[in-house]
Amino acid sequence: MTRRITLAQIKRNNRQLIYEYIYSRKDKQVLQQDISRTLHMSRPTVASNLAAMEKDGLIFRSGLAEIGQPGRRPVTWSAASDYRIAVGVEILKHSVKIAAVNLYGEAVKCESFHAEYANDDKYYEHISIEVKNFISSLEIDEAYKKILGIGFALQGLVSEDGTSVIYGEILKCTGLKVDVFTRWLDYPCKFVHEPDGAAVSELWVSPELDSGVYLSMSEHLGGALISQRKVINGMHRHSATFEHITACKDGDLCYCGKRGCYETICSKVALLKGDDPDEFFRRVRRGEAGASERWGVFLRHLGRLIAHLHLVIDSKFILGGHLAPYFTDDDIKVLYEYSRERTPFTENDDYILLSKMPSHNITIGAALPYIMRFLENVPDVKP
Repeated sequence: MTRRITLAQIKRNNRQLIYEYIYSRKDKQVLQQDISRTLHMSRPTVASNLAAMEKDGLIFRSGLAEIGQPGRRPVTWSAASDYRIAVGVEILKHSVKIAAVNLYGEAVKCESFHAEYANDDKYYEHISIEVKNFISSLEIDEAYKKILGIGFALQGLVSEDGTSVIYGEILKCTGLKVDVFTRWLDYPCKFVHEPDGAAVSELWVSPELDSGVYLSMSEHLGGALISQRKVINGMHRHSATFEHITACKDGDLCYCGKRGCYETICSKVALLKGDDPDEFFRRVRRGEAGASERWGVFLRHLGRLIAHLHLVIDSKFILGGHLAPYFTDDDIKVLYEYSRERTPFTENDDYILLSKMPSHNITIGAALPYIMRFLENVPDVKP
């Protein structure tokens, strides 16, 4: 039986198309007549939708068009970037990072503070209060309406619905439920696996990226698989846990209980051993023996990991996380050399890329799913 499209559905679809047209043309002149012509809608239909969305605050009059002709200049329209806000929170062992993200995925405010992780009510109440204070500092009216939700990124695998931690050995929080935060925060909240958040932020700034492997070199090593612009977690939610591939069977003890995992040689913790990253890389670039040797060993192991993964997944590899900003073009060349040593194929140096979003990528990525869902289904506004 053919399903009939209702008038209400047609109106919602028109509104969605008009909003998407305006939103996608950020910093460009958007005129009513352009919308009508491009979307094949009548001028009255476009005009009524523009008026309704303007009244609701979803769009605004951004100026008058420069048309180069005498007479009345037509109004230009823009999407209100702060119509809704999402918040991302990154929970680390010794600190917490928070970011507020607007509808264009831009961080409007970021802050961090020291907080020793503890799996108890006192800690969760403290973090919740800090998040509330952060939201209050944004000075937005009716924050409870403007905040779409809060994503909590942490070093652990999370359930498909984002409500629980299914493997959290780093923080010793396996089984943690998101209600430790929702009992204090009157907003939708979800957990996000750190590398997944970083990969989502990478997809946001890389519209050309369809598939790839994201390697997150932060405090701990992590990864994410990207296919058709989606992060793939697998049937047991542990796809791309490359950090637990054994690199050397008699190596250092990993937090997972095994020895010699890539986590023990290719993470920020393993590389720096407590050193300040800025100072460490200054020593590397000056050619100091100790630091240069450690960095060279790190690159050799990372190149080997990429080579092995590339034999299984012939795709682009994006290097992200806290260490990514310190890589140079020469470092990438070294990775290609080590990778070529372990592959029988002759290939172009075109598959190892640096992240386009090395700063605040995890906190922003934790917030972005709320922004994406909003943009996919713009709310009803009354004409």
